[in-house]
Amino acid sequence: MKSGLYVGYQETLEFDVTEDMCPEFGGQRVHATLSTVSLVYYMEWVARRVILPFLEPHEEGIGAAVEVRHAAPAPVGTRVRLLAEVTECSQSKVICKVSAEHKLAQVGYGSVVQAILPREKILERIDAMRICSESH
Repeated sequence: MKSGLYVGYQETLEFDVTEDMCPEFGGQRVHATLSTVSLVYYMEWVARRVILPFLEPHEEGIGAAVEVRHAAPAPVGTRVRLLAEVTECSQSKVICKVSAEHKLAQVGYGSVVQAILPREKILERIDAMRICSESH
């Protein structure tokens, strides 16, 4: 990783909740609010924004862990703002605390861990999993 990333570094992301972000199981919509799956997606995305300026051309970040508490609903049409703040960083790992809120409530909070690896090693690992799955 390039130098400059530090504990306390922050990135933000905003989005409007849309119909395709609602929870749905087996083709049945549960309710017209942000799903936990969508919340996790955006939390990972805002954490990824933290590492992007610091990745070397030969590196990539991969998700290693996500811990999320979905605390309040965000109905369709609501603008949600996310914040990721670095709590720990090294050449091979970045941990961010993440939070999501709208004007009336904190929607969710938690942490995202990203491993920083050479792209080549990631591709080798993916290929190794293909070989294993083809032989079974």
